[in-house]
Amino acid sequence: MCGIAGMIDFEQDLREREKTLLEMQSVLRRRGPDEDGIYLSPRAALAHVRLCVVDPENGRQPMTARRNGQTCTLVYNGELYNTPELRRELTEAGWEFDGHSDTEMLLKACMEWGPACVDRLNGIFAFAVWDGETLFLARDRMGVKPLFYSVTADGTLVFASEIKAILRHPDIPPEVDAEGAAELLLIGPGRTPGQGVFRNVRELLPGQCGVFDREGLRLWNYWKLTARPHLENEADTVAHVRCLVRDAIRRQLVSDVPIGTFLSGGLDSSVISAVAAETLGERGERLRTFSVDYRENDRYFTAGKFQPSADGPYIEAMADCLDTLHTNVVLDPVQVAAALDDAAEARDLPGMADVDSSLLLFCREVRGDVTVALSGECADEIFGGYPWFRDPAVRAENGFPWAQSTAWRASFLTPEYAQGLDADEFVRQRWQKTLAETDCLDDDTPEQKRVRRLTRLNMDWFMQTLLDRKDRMSMWSALEVRVPFCDWQIVEYLYNVPPALRELGGQEKGLLRSAAADWLPKSVLHRKKSPYPKTVHPIYLETVARRLRRLLDDGNPPLFALVRREALENLLTYESPWPWYGQLMSRPQTIAYFLQMDHWLRAYQVQLL
Repeated sequence: MCGIAGMIDFEQDLREREKTLLEMQSVLRRRGPDEDGIYLSPRAALAHVRLCVVDPENGRQPMTARRNGQTCTLVYNGELYNTPELRRELTEAGWEFDGHSDTEMLLKACMEWGPACVDRLNGIFAFAVWDGETLFLARDRMGVKPLFYSVTADGTLVFASEIKAILRHPDIPPEVDAEGAAELLLIGPGRTPGQGVFRNVRELLPGQCGVFDREGLRLWNYWKLTARPHLENEADTVAHVRCLVRDAIRRQLVSDVPIGTFLSGGLDSSVISAVAAETLGERGERLRTFSVDYRENDRYFTAGKFQPSADGPYIEAMADCLDTLHTNVVLDPVQVAAALDDAAEARDLPGMADVDSSLLLFCREVRGDVTVALSGECADEIFGGYPWFRDPAVRAENGFPWAQSTAWRASFLTPEYAQGLDADEFVRQRWQKTLAETDCLDDDTPEQKRVRRLTRLNMDWFMQTLLDRKDRMSMWSALEVRVPFCDWQIVEYLYNVPPALRELGGQEKGLLRSAAADWLPKSVLHRKKSPYPKTVHPIYLETVARRLRRLLDDGNPPLFALVRREALENLLTYESPWPWYGQLMSRPQTIAYFLQMDHWLRAYQVQLL
């Protein structure tokens, strides 16, 4: 993976903006420590930082190609998994290649097929191509790779992989208005699709592309989830899913550098590790697997609704079954608390507290052994694994099932930001918009419509928060993490599988379990879903509570301009019946969220409007 940034301006000579471009490039260096490059012309300024994964010699960027009087320059972040097939098509069309990188293939695909090239791509990507008159931008169907942008008052388009690079442009100040404040308190750590929280900063949506020329910026969706009849019986459906999952994992094992998998002992990571071990075994290689745990978690862990079992025994069973080279990374809770600030800077926003910071530390350790890792994110959104797909109490409620706490959230806003804000309506409008955009068949049953809408809500909102987390925390240490369950062909197929087939055997993700029946030990195959592990050591709560206490005694920290002091005081003792967000953000994580917010306000010198 890499980092990209750039500017397009049809009035100013961008060769005079080289310093700004280099500053934008510099803050992305963690994403690509191996190489960097820039392209400068009067109208376009493009920057790239590279993490070398495939074809180190021939994949340098920005990359320029010329043919029949046409010259195009590409900056690209991502990985394409159907490069060999597309290369064959382009070779038949008369193109020649200097190497085997997907970068070169993508550039020549753009030149051959124009904007329609995105319809042919299978992978995770965000890229920009300049042809001397027009910039073409695109983002992958699932939104795995980020792409932010802003258009300045004088008409300059500024884009980058991360918000921090956009904020290096002198005409884009770090301002947060009332809408941004509402995003932080009512939606955060999620974001409304396309919203960058900072004023005038936007994000290209998943499955969206566009052009920027003298007429301005025009965006359109090249892909969306479409409802279709499901015509296969149970046996054929199971076989189809097995084939799709296996193919996606095998394709994503392409790499010229060391590769491994995350292994939690849950269904999703175990499926990926099983197929990866088989595939690498065919090459004569042994799979490296990695898990995360916390000091003394075995002493303090208590099974509950959201975390019914500890990971350890299942990780051991899988590592033994697959004969992997396994590494268990054990984090200290105090260390996890200390990394909260780094995690906020990696995300450019307050995030999922220690759920973020622990992943950041875990990825740093993994990067010492491999450059690429496969992870099980997104299976729960696609196969219906979360409790809210099945919990009648949650299903009966309107709104986002992972954040059933709007009134409590709104109580943190200062009067200046709460005045004139209807918090319930702010959230309801966004929820209803997603429901209205969900494609259903006329003859869908009420249950089929409910599951389609819940799937779309999860994919557009909750999944994007997790993909943000995975990208930023891993790229902080230049670790490329791939997510095979985000393969768009899996997503399209599962969207149309009836609910009864998804829950074969009466268990969440029963269809995936059936497809993977002979890949996994039975104890792992039938393990009840348990989320990413967090520290439950009391010293973590003590550490973040003590830090919040110091903040409250500080006098007038920047956080108090946005958040009521009294609400923060209450947070030290009040345990909400619902997590702040998802399944993991209980009181310690909610305290840490506000600590991250305060650090972010200071570090980014945020101007609250």
